[in-house]
Amino acid sequence: MTNSYNIMVVGQGGRLQYEAIIFAASLRATSPDFKGRLIVAEPQPGRQWQNDPRIRGDDTRELMDRLEIEIVPFENRHFGQSYPYGNKIEALFALPEGEPFVFFDTDTLFTGDITQVPFDFDRPTASLRREGTWPKLELYGPGYTQIWKSLYDKFGLDFASSLDPDFPDEYWQRYLYFNAGFFFYKCPHLFGKKFLEYALAIRDNPPPELIVQELDPWLDQVALPLVIHALGGGKHSLPPGLLDGEITCHYRILPLLYARESDRVIEVLEEVTAPNWVKKVLKKYDPMKRMIYQGRGHKVRDLFDRKNLPRREQAIRNTIKRNGFWMR
Repeated sequence: MTNSYNIMVVGQGGRLQYEAIIFAASLRATSPDFKGRLIVAEPQPGRQWQNDPRIRGDDTRELMDRLEIEIVPFENRHFGQSYPYGNKIEALFALPEGEPFVFFDTDTLFTGDITQVPFDFDRPTASLRREGTWPKLELYGPGYTQIWKSLYDKFGLDFASSLDPDFPDEYWQRYLYFNAGFFFYKCPHLFGKKFLEYALAIRDNPPPELIVQELDPWLDQVALPLVIHALGGGKHSLPPGLLDGEITCHYRILPLLYARESDRVIEVLEEVTAPNWVKKVLKKYDPMKRMIYQGRGHKVRDLFDRKNLPRREQAIRNTIKRNGFWMR
């Protein structure tokens, strides 16, 4: 295992800047031996943005500095306001070329020591905590095999070797599909060039098999498996149960965190957000003030049995909304 890699999230004004604070506070609390850089990549104003996307508030920047976060600017050339998920692609070029990296979404909490994760930076992978959200099959339309094969063929990739034989034909998990909540590789620029190439080609000139498929917001998750496969990675580059397990929790938004995550996740969240020097900044973001500091999160938690949660995330969301506790 190596401890000489960089961790990156994308931070911009609004919810993401506050999530980045919790991300960093939990990393510092659980991983004191992590020696790499913690980088918040910050999009800059430009023609791709209607408003200034930068992190707001001197108090936020001072807190980030106290948490030993480096804020590194990057420019949006291809994405931005129209597709903010593209930030995670373009931000890769702000990282040092040739240095291993791990990207995380800001809505991630560390509950264990990241230095215990045996990253193989030559074999990239991404989060397997996902549902079969894409593609959406239409009656009489192409199936999973036709749709995914058309993408592998478009980029000259071997489709057959990407398939998981543990699952039957036309079942979504047979095909490489990830959540983009984390991914890693030995060089951010190599990964970023491939990711950008594939994402733009799919957006601007998709195969005919994708004619009825929605690409917003799924574009990054459509391109990501192709990138990972092209770079020699796959599903099994990490031992199971670490990321999206005992080391990290990709909670998405706070109501979902309180609804479905473990007691350990709640314990870490409330411990790292308790110090006054953290609290005084986070309380400026209303969902965090209400969920964490005013107890609304525990009211959400009381609505669910963690041993018998609904199978679909949408059902959890609907229950929270019906009870008037939804915030993001």
